[in-house]
Amino acid sequence: MECVVQGIIETQHVEALEILLQGLCGVQRERLRVHEFCLKSVPNLGVVTSEVRLLCDLDQSEPTWTVKHVGGAMRGAGADQISVMVRTMVESKVSKNVLPMFYALGYKLDHELLKVGFAFHFQRSAHISVSVSSVNKVLKTHAIDEAVPVTPGMQIVDVTAPATPENYSEVAAAVSSFCEFLAPLVHLSKPFISTGVVPTAAAAAASLMSDGGGTTL
Repeated sequence: MECVVQGIIETQHVEALEILLQGLCGVQRERLRVHEFCLKSVPNLGVVTSEVRLLCDLDQSEPTWTVKHVGGAMRGAGADQISVMVRTMVESKVSKNVLPMFYALGYKLDHELLKVGFAFHFQRSAHISVSVSSVNKVLKTHAIDEAVPVTPGMQIVDVTAPATPENYSEVAAAVSSFCEFLAPLVHLSKPFISTGVVPTAAAAAASLMSDGGGTTL
C-alpha cells in the first residue's frame, strides 16, 4: 500500500520550495527525468480493464525500467477521516524489454508523459518521497523531445510513503504532519481533489529566497 497526496505550485515558486525541502529533509535532492508509458489492456484479457504504468528513468547512464500498478483507494469511514489517500500499489524493477512484452500480452499504449524535476527521499517516522515536476504530454509516439507541458507555468508536487494494512494510520499521520510544513507554499490533498495554488505562496517564497535557506526548521 501507499499513502499519497498531491498539489500544484507555480513554477516561479519552485526554487523556494526546493530550499524549504532541503532544510526539512536534510538530504541531497535527486534529479528527476522519467518517461512514463500508460498501458491499458484490451477486452480479451478480462472484463475489467487493467492499467499499468511503465516508468523509464532517463537520469541514469543506462536507463532503468519499473512497472507499476496502482489499485483502488481505501474506502469507508476510516479513509474519510484521514487527509491522505491510501491505495494499493505494486511495482517491480524490470528489464528494458518490458514494453514489447506488454504489447505481446495484448496491452495497448494509451498515452505517454515526460516528468522533469527533482525529488527528495528521507526517513521521518516513515520513508517519505517528495517529487516536484513539470508534467509534459508526449504528443507523438516516443517523441519526448517534442513533449509539451500539461499545465504551463505549474508544477506537480507528490508526497508518497509506503505502508501496510497494519501501519497505514501511522504512515498517513507522518505524511500529514510533514505536509503542514509545506502549507505556506503548496496545499497538498488527496489526488483528484484540486485545491489550486496557495494565496500565501508569493510571500512565503520571497521570505525563503531572501533568507537563502538559512532558517532553522
